[in-house]
Amino acid sequence: MDYQDVFKRYELKYLLDRKQKERILCEAADRLEADRFGQSLVCNIYFDTPDHILARRSLESPVYKEKLRLRSYGRARDDSRVFLELKKKYKGVVYKRRIGVGEHAAMDHLLKGTPLGQQGQIVDEIDYFRHLYPDLAPKVYLSYEREAFCGRQAQDLRITFDEHILWRQENLSLCSEAYGTEILEPGEVLMEIKIASAMPLWLSRLLSELGIFKTSFSKYGRAYGQMMQAEENGENRRRKYA
Repeated sequence: MDYQDVFKRYELKYLLDRKQKERILCEAADRLEADRFGQSLVCNIYFDTPDHILARRSLESPVYKEKLRLRSYGRARDDSRVFLELKKKYKGVVYKRRIGVGEHAAMDHLLKGTPLGQQGQIVDEIDYFRHLYPDLAPKVYLSYEREAFCGRQAQDLRITFDEHILWRQENLSLCSEAYGTEILEPGEVLMEIKIASAMPLWLSRLLSELGIFKTSFSKYGRAYGQMMQAEENGENRRRKYA
């Protein structure tokens, strides 16, 4: 196995503009280096119930929340290895479990219950989640362009910058092109700081100097909010011209 399959960490999110992003990278140039993924296109299919219970819970900021998604780095093919991920958050700590599997096999397992051909604790947890929400189905395709860095000395530090976050409700396949509705405003960047424990003091000071403060942000939750707003606007237009 050449990828990490279990994560336990804090994920702190910040909305920046591009000038702030460049300032951070400039000031931290001697402390950060590009990680092995570097620049990549991250593609996701989020699964949810017909009433979008997982998205709604995400927006409510509860003590505990969870989600199931299928992820690829770059546009997938039928035989590409993708990641089937179960992500949970409890009292601010993120727990992620994932397995690498073929795109076609992953979709067959999630939609038809076809065996994955592998066993273990992570598969058991994913299958428990599927039985807990038996009407799960693909609901949203969400992609973004990511630039990722890790600490030169602090091995548990990872910082990512996401731009052009797009979502759509049709053509829900990782094998399709990345297109959709923008979540961020023009020039906005979503920065995520991923740490196992306390944030490095130098980074905390840098963010304070630049006036950058933590925010609550869920990509899937934001997509769901835009989806509901679009439906409401459409319903209002239908009433107006009825």
